[in-house]
Amino acid sequence: MAPNHRLLPLLAAFVGVGCLSLMDAFMKSASLAAGAYTASLLRSVFGLAIIAPIWLLTKPSWPRGRVMWLHIERGVISAFMALSWFFALTRLPIAEAIALSFIAPILALYFASIMLGEDIRKEAIWASVLSLIGTVIIVSGRLGKTEFTADLGWGLAALTFSAVLYAYTFVVIRKQSQLAGPVEIATFHSGISGAVHLLAAPFLFLLPAPEVLGTIGISALLTVGGAMAIAWAYARAETQVLVPIEYTGFLWAAAFGWIMFREAVTVETLIGVALIVTGCWIAARRQRTEQTAI
Repeated sequence: MAPNHRLLPLLAAFVGVGCLSLMDAFMKSASLAAGAYTASLLRSVFGLAIIAPIWLLTKPSWPRGRVMWLHIERGVISAFMALSWFFALTRLPIAEAIALSFIAPILALYFASIMLGEDIRKEAIWASVLSLIGTVIIVSGRLGKTEFTADLGWGLAALTFSAVLYAYTFVVIRKQSQLAGPVEIATFHSGISGAVHLLAAPFLFLLPAPEVLGTIGISALLTVGGAMAIAWAYARAETQVLVPIEYTGFLWAAAFGWIMFREAVTVETLIGVALIVTGCWIAARRQRTEQTAI
């Protein structure tokens, strides 16, 4: 990858994480109003309605073989990942949930090593550790006052399950992105995830109020945009290079909290921001220059 284009995948991943973080805020509202299952199902359906026409306009050929299998694999995993994540958001504050989910990028480094054969460079490990330390500093000032309850326990369990699945999807996204374009990936991600959700529709679906449908529609648009940006980034950079960008999700959440709810930015947050950005910079400058731009 040419030096002047080396930061573009990082920028795309940064924007993608921002879209998904804002989506989380809207989806928490929808999940509290209509239930995590209904909100998650409709998000997939609306997402498919947004992206599928764009994909069809490209006059695509239907994916086959390994490509189709990767679409199915990610769609099924994402369905359960989303359900557990949105359930966790109904039990935990958004910023804290996002911060705790940062175990996923750490796990992703090792999934990538085992399944993709990527060499985990010392610099990538230090970048992730530094970013994780920043996250711990930020969270320490927030979770210390939280009383442990049954709801919190269920939320933490759901979040941990979702984080493990999320870590695995990093590897799937990396393989997908080498074989299919962002629009195709986003189309099948929404379609297959929605199909999995539909299996439980006769038992769990409840039609939400019109205003909730609007909130879910915005969430679907953000999901599509975020998924395409991240797919584009993973087609152009290694998993370990992009992993530290995931930590910026907390920064996005803090920003949305201030803009939407006037939540104050603490000293711990500022210190954490400095460490997270430093971790991202270390990963970016160590990216292999022999990667080919697409």
